[in-house]
Amino acid sequence: MSSIAIAPTTRLRLTTRGRRVFAFLAALPIVVVLSIAVVGGGAALASSDNGAASGAFTEITVMSGETLWSIAEDVAPGSDPRDVVAEITRLNALENGSVAAGQRIALPAAYASGR
Repeated sequence: MSSIAIAPTTRLRLTTRGRRVFAFLAALPIVVVLSIAVVGGGAALASSDNGAASGAFTEITVMSGETLWSIAEDVAPGSDPRDVVAEITRLNALENGSVAAGQRIALPAAYASGR
């Protein structure tokens, strides 16, 4: 009689290095897609669209202690300050709605005469 030797089966185990390699390979497509999006996103900013007309706004320098709200009240006392702040924020692409002393911001031409 002949005997057949059966090798014991073992489970696949990932070492710490193997886990790191696996995580890197899994994250690689995400990193590539995000990189392409970041590089391609700059093209949208550099479009050939015409900007605002030359007389559409005037620039002012923010003085110490001024806020967008106080500027809005100064330049358009008869208007709702919330609307004026929204227009100034949109025109200057201010993300958090705050300004710093010495910063140059643009005011819509409709409100430029009030300052």
